[in-house]
Formats: sequence, C-alpha cells, structure tokens
Amino acid sequence: MSAGSDRRLVLLRHAKSAWPEVADHERPLGPRGLRDAPVAGRWLRDASCVPALVICSTARRTRETWALAAGQLGTEVPVRYDERVYAAEPEELLEVVSEVPGDVGTLLLVGHNPGLEELAISLARKAVAAAETEAIERLSRKFPTSAIAVLACPVPWQELAPGSARLTDFAVPRGTAR
Repeated sequence: MSAGSDRRLVLLRHAKSAWPEVADHERPLGPRGLRDAPVAGRWLRDASCVPALVICSTARRTRETWALAAGQLGTEVPVRYDERVYAAEPEELLEVVSEVPGDVGTLLLVGHNPGLEELAISLARKAVAAAETEAIERLSRKFPTSAIAVLACPVPWQELAPGSARLTDFAVPRGTAR
C-alpha cells in the first residue's frame, strides 16, 4: 500500500438467518439469506471492493454468508475467523482492525448488528458530499441483513478512530425469489 492512499474498510452484515432450535452462534442462513449472500459477493466484485483480507465472525451464519459471497469474487481471498467479532461492540471491532497489517488495502469484516452499524456510524465523519450524506442517512435508519458499508480510511489501521473515515457507499444487495 503506498503512502497517502486510502485504505478501505468494508463492513458486511451476515445474510438473513433461520431460527431453528439451536444456539444463536449455530444459526444457519435461511432461504432469503441463501439468495442474498451471493448477490452481496457480486456487488463487492462489481464495485471493485474485493478485499485483500477478510475477518469473519465464527458464527455459522457469517461463515455461510462469506462462503457464498466469496464464490462470486473470481479470486481467492485470505480469511481469518475471529471469535471476537461475534457480538462485538464497536470498540472491540476497532481492536480487531488495529491488528491488521499495514499493507492490507481493503479489509472486509463479516459480522453482526448492532456492532457493525454502530462502528460505521462512529467512524464516518461529517459528510462532504451529497452522496455521502444520503448514504449516512440510509445507514442510520437501518443496517439490514446483507448490507454493505464501505468506508475510506486515510489513516493506518492502528489509528482508525471515531470520525476518521468517510462513508463512500452503502448498499443492500438482494437476491430474487425463485
């Protein structure tokens, strides 16, 4: 990564899960999640947001979301499964991010709400363009399943702090029922 170039932090909330009689950590994706997760992967590919590294919660629904999304990227991406991402608060997520090597230009976190939504809102500084304002407003209303927030981060991962990034995109990719 060259000096002065922005890093990108991409936040992907897991796709819609099912609610069988299992522990929360073991909940699988539901039918809608199985449709939406590959669409999220295509969105990442088409938006040129293919990560250099993925850090994924250890929960089954996040692992399944990543597997289906990754299959759409057309390239292998290193992934770390980190139990700290499951049910994490924004401060805990920042700690995980701070451990990422400086040469990683685009980092993808696959996790859960409310942590991802709160992290995105916290990191995003005051908008400087109409598109940023609109993205922040949509994200602030709801960060639904399969939502993707893209933040430009002009500082090293270790220095990422509230107000230090720009929300450059917010999307909610959806598949269609068959």
